[in-house]
Amino acid sequence: MKYLSGFFAVLFGLAVWQALVELTGLPNFILPGPVRVADTWWQNRWLIAEHAWVTAVEVVVALFCGTALGVATALQLASSRIARMLVQPVLVFSQSLPVFVLAPLLTLWLGYGLWSKVAMAVLIIYFPITSSFFDGLMRTPSGYLDLARVMQIGPKAVLWHIRIPAALPSLATGLRLATIYAPIGAVIGEWVGSAQGLGYLMLLANGRAKTDLMFAAMLTLGVFSITLHLIAHHATARLIGESR
Repeated sequence: MKYLSGFFAVLFGLAVWQALVELTGLPNFILPGPVRVADTWWQNRWLIAEHAWVTAVEVVVALFCGTALGVATALQLASSRIARMLVQPVLVFSQSLPVFVLAPLLTLWLGYGLWSKVAMAVLIIYFPITSSFFDGLMRTPSGYLDLARVMQIGPKAVLWHIRIPAALPSLATGLRLATIYAPIGAVIGEWVGSAQGLGYLMLLANGRAKTDLMFAAMLTLGVFSITLHLIAHHATARLIGESR
């Protein structure tokens, strides 16, 4: 039912958008209507698909790398007081730096290919995954830990069999956020330096005043992000259900 209501909300938004264009008479290079955007998307579907594939690969690779790095960091922070003293301030400081400042440096260091975009996306999703999983690890129900102490269970066994399963819902939240943020990071990297990807296509279309093509690429990115988020939502919900 919620998906059906969302579908009708999208239809209503498109209708309002089309009506606004028709009533105001805005030229296409200012604001093309959804009908014009859909027609442009169809005419350029193979071009958009080619660039969308590049962005999708960047995002998926970044999600795997960012998740692995974030999980490993959270486990280390939860296991070591010294690590918390040394690493946590660095994590907080890293979030105070605007990502646009780092994007040119990553392009300079890693080139114009895949890895500079992956690194950009990883920087954006690393903190949400790390902080959410770490918070879950540190909020293990005290009853579980008391029972483990009574049964004289070792720290490693407590971590793997009690704290990690209890923290999976928090990790799931971080992963769902990551699926929204990762495409943003990839596109920012493409804006700074790239010859492929939806971000590059948006810049190219904007420079040539092809606003309809820019909207088509942007909507393609939006559909991809929503699809990725839904996949992550269902996958993590199943993971949490199995862990419980």
